Amino acid sequence: MAVISAENDAKKTVEAAVSLWLERVVVGLGLCPFAAKPLQEARVRVDISSAQSPEELAGDLHLALCRLEETPVETLETSLLVVPHMLADFYDYNDFLDIADAMLVEGDWEGVIQIASFHPQYQFAETDKDDAENFTNRAPYPIFHLLREASLEAVLASYPDPDAIPERNIELFSDMDRGKLKHLFPYCFK
Repeated sequence: MAVISAENDAKKTVEAAVSLWLERVVVGLGLCPFAAKPLQEARVRVDISSAQSPEELAGDLHLALCRLEETPVETLETSLLVVPHMLADFYDYNDFLDIADAMLVEGDWEGVIQIASFHPQYQFAETDKDDAENFTNRAPYPIFHLLREASLEAVLASYPDPDAIPERNIELFSDMDRGKLKHLFPYCFK
């Protein structure tokens, strides 16, 4: 019984950290101007993977992709698969993205669902570890964000300059002092 209680406590800790990140960073800073509405309408699913191997994680990702495809958009807009027990190394996470992309192709989801990537140590190619732009994709745990392409296209079509969003976000973090970054991303400064 104590094991189940410890697992539930660990899951609640992960859920709380992801919820706080969504609230403070993604919505609070306006990183994704389209995130608030589905969150408010409870159309975002957060799944916590208990995977300990790439095979188990691939199974969890497949299940999340199937669920998103099979659930009406009015009920489920987008999904986050959080991976607290593996892929702590960003390069391992990045390698797994190749598997995730292959799953999109094999499952005939390419052009239907896309995967956005988030990681505590996210680092874009040709950047230094502490460059501001890396914080745009940093999260408390490795996360695979499953997005419906049709929904994304619809919100981008109605947004007045969607191409400016990444530059705005980079500028936001470039102007932010280290104390504020540590407050928003404590898991990046251990």
